[in-house]
Amino acid sequence: MSQAPQNFKPALLVVDVQEDFCPPNGSLAVPNGRDIVPTVNELLSLPFAIKVATRDWHPRDHISFASNHAGPENIAYVSKTIIIHPFDPSRTYETLLWPPHCIQDTPGAQLLSELHRNRIDMIIDKGKDSRLEMYSSFTDPFHEAPFTSDSTSVSTSELPRLLQEKGITHVYIVGLAQDYCVRASAIDSARFGYTTFVVKEGTMAVDPVEGWKEAERSMLEAGVRIVGMEGMEVAWLREMLHT
Repeated sequence: MSQAPQNFKPALLVVDVQEDFCPPNGSLAVPNGRDIVPTVNELLSLPFAIKVATRDWHPRDHISFASNHAGPENIAYVSKTIIIHPFDPSRTYETLLWPPHCIQDTPGAQLLSELHRNRIDMIIDKGKDSRLEMYSSFTDPFHEAPFTSDSTSVSTSELPRLLQEKGITHVYIVGLAQDYCVRASAIDSARFGYTTFVVKEGTMAVDPVEGWKEAERSMLEAGVRIVGMEGMEVAWLREMLHT
């Protein structure tokens, strides 16, 4: 078994493991989303330097909610809308519309009760700006290089600064959904300069076939590594329990 890299200081990022993203009652349930909990809990038992969970934490008037748009182009999972940069109208991006989900202070926005929440060091809320979609746990899609914790964007979470202050070198990512928030978070983690691993048993996709394949392709292109619970990357952490 290979040894962990020198100066190895890993963080665990648990992305949006929330009631609204899970069966049986979630308004935007990812197929089999709850099945990742044993893997996530096992990782939470390992000696990461810091363990962070994120939550989608949307206001009721969020732009991604189909119900906040006029018909007939307001069909969840089908219709799209154009999001305009609040300070530069020349910059835009297109996003899919969703059912209302993870509304602030509602039961659907809470982390799953079966998650070992007592082992989570910090919870970071994202998607709080009603004008923007924010799949990434780091920053909004308008963010541009340089990717540093003090770079300006419309909406940046506390995560970039937290990881920098803790001296993190590697980021392990699990959560929901693999083809949206996990993918965006992993790609941004690599952009911010971290060696980034997505643990495949700890995530599920909205589209478990084509969505999964496309997300995996884009993550690999960005330098993210897809790893397994039995791989050396997790073995490094298990070894740390005995040293």
